[in-house]
Amino acid sequence: MDKIFIDEVVAEMHTIQDMLRWAMSRFNDAGIFYGHGTDNAWDEAVQLVLPALHLPPDVDPAMRHSRLTTSERHRIAELIIRRVQERIPAPYLTNKAWYAGWEFYVDERVLIPRSPIAEMVANRFAPFLKDEPTRIMDLCTGSGCIAIIMAHEFPHAEVDAIDISVDALNVAERNINDHGLEQQVIPIRSDLFRDLPAGDKYDLIVSNPPYVDSEDMSDLPEEFRHEPELALASGSDGLKLTKRLLANAADFLKEDGVLVVEVGNSMIHLEAQFPEVPFTWVEFENGGHGVFVMTRAELEQYQAHFAIYKN
Repeated sequence: MDKIFIDEVVAEMHTIQDMLRWAMSRFNDAGIFYGHGTDNAWDEAVQLVLPALHLPPDVDPAMRHSRLTTSERHRIAELIIRRVQERIPAPYLTNKAWYAGWEFYVDERVLIPRSPIAEMVANRFAPFLKDEPTRIMDLCTGSGCIAIIMAHEFPHAEVDAIDISVDALNVAERNINDHGLEQQVIPIRSDLFRDLPAGDKYDLIVSNPPYVDSEDMSDLPEEFRHEPELALASGSDGLKLTKRLLANAADFLKEDGVLVVEVGNSMIHLEAQFPEVPFTWVEFENGGHGVFVMTRAELEQYQAHFAIYKN
């Protein structure tokens, strides 16, 4: 990074608005990839500059005309340049991500929150859940963001946040503590269902497992190379974990239990391999696709199709 260039930027930029404008211009010129919580240069600039100043993205617009100290301008300019040159997603540079209106700590041990399942949580999983859930499982929890927003939405439910990665669980535990949910959300290490007590039953199992197929993995923009491959890749068809999930989920659901799984673009492979299975695909008002719902009864009815993937 050229110190002379940084010094020139710092000398000419004085306010938050100056830094936002300069960041937006730099991002447009560089043609960076968006997709970690934003889809345009302005929102990306906001996501980088404001959190770096310990301000929320929705801060009063009048604050944007506040003057910055020299050290603040240096720090922000360096982050903007790193975003462009190293293609590091903004939330990794600030260790802050917003999901469903809540703030979360993130680093390169976990994916940056972006699942459309947040919309289902806000709608309390209507019309799929019959009653208020008392036990919920978030399988492949990563940063714990989905488990945590479900705990906020269903304050009387016990939520188990499960992941195979110790690194991910350490991040999840930090977020659980930051949200004051230590008594409600429990981080558990398990290889999907394999290490869980037999006989545990849940009203709702939600999972955003790795689902990127090998072709898509090879074509991912550079920004995604900073995310843990373990949390993205799932075999040649992107369904390695999803098939195991389908084979075993019924054993952990209550009679009226519901399974919600995100598979993204791999929905094409799922439907092609299991054409007889009537997956219910969720339609989202705020964007997103590739999330299906199945009841325990449906999982049991079509168990023969998934039996070879059972643990």
